[in-house]
Amino acid sequence: MSIKDVIKKSILNSYSYSEFDFVKIAFSLIVALLLGIMIFLVYKKFFAGVVFSKSFAVTLIGMCVLTCMVTLAISTNVVISLGMVGALSIVRFRTAIKDPLDLLYLFWSITTGITAGAGMYALTIVSAIIMIAMIACFYAKASAGQVYVAVIHYDGQETAEKVAKAFEKTKHFVKSKTIRGNTTELAVEVYVKNDVFEFENNLRSIENVKDVTFIQYNGEYN
Repeated sequence: MSIKDVIKKSILNSYSYSEFDFVKIAFSLIVALLLGIMIFLVYKKFFAGVVFSKSFAVTLIGMCVLTCMVTLAISTNVVISLGMVGALSIVRFRTAIKDPLDLLYLFWSITTGITAGAGMYALTIVSAIIMIAMIACFYAKASAGQVYVAVIHYDGQETAEKVAKAFEKTKHFVKSKTIRGNTTELAVEVYVKNDVFEFENNLRSIENVKDVTFIQYNGEYN
């Protein structure tokens, strides 16, 4: 049978539901659901942001199942596949993804649903193992230390020298320095290992330091 005959048959005689393999459909959807739950658990385990969004995490499961359903639908009928393309082309998603890592999880969920719907279960499982290993590896390295921004307010030029000495043994970078009269606001990016603030006591002992604020920093001010 030629491609022309297949297209003609699909357009003129749409496949009925009786011709579908319900066992395969049910199995693919269950696999997509289980893999979606796995992605949900991985996202929850290795989440490193400020506020955990449960709605986004649940969306990963739903996205995996829905893309599996779409893949199963378009693989059986040319008419349905063209209709899906036309329908999805007019849908506009306006939700902003703030963390690039969330985009990785979202794309992982979509591709998992596609491969599960296409019956490529081995590829789906192998890819999941590689993704989990990669995320766990980089998360283990990142968990050894955390970057903070220390915002310090102090008076006097002599105090500036004492503040600089307080960070001598700690990896740090000056991000900004604002001077208002005799008062200076200093923002310093500090790398802290195991949540041990060795320089905190040094800053407290400086007489003209008014206050010190520590802000968790991961590329954006949280």
